[in-house]
Amino acid sequence: MKLTEIIDRLSLDVFTPVPDPEADVGGGYVGDLLSNVLASAMPGSLWITIQHHANVVAVAQVTGLSAVLIVDGKRPDDAMREQARTSGVVLLGSTESAFEVAGRLYGLLVTER
Repeated sequence: MKLTEIIDRLSLDVFTPVPDPEADVGGGYVGDLLSNVLASAMPGSLWITIQHHANVVAVAQVTGLSAVLIVDGKRPDDAMREQARTSGVVLLGSTESAFEVAGRLYGLLVTER
């Protein structure tokens, strides 16, 4: 499913530009431990987390994630947004919990198959 369609269907906040509106999201990863994300997240996945600091951008870039979705109403600061912009990492937001967003994302991706 296209990242832009997920953004629309889940009513996500967009904190940074989406460099490739046609980018596909192949799955999701939910977790807050950066080392687990590095070891387990698949490239092209949407990472759902409460983390909102600069290291998140580096992890997303290294793992080739399609975007980072920051939940629970947390927001990236200006420095994180700028780092994400220059790195081409898409930062998204939601006021919902990780549990709620993950369930909704799963429903979208499963019906897409």
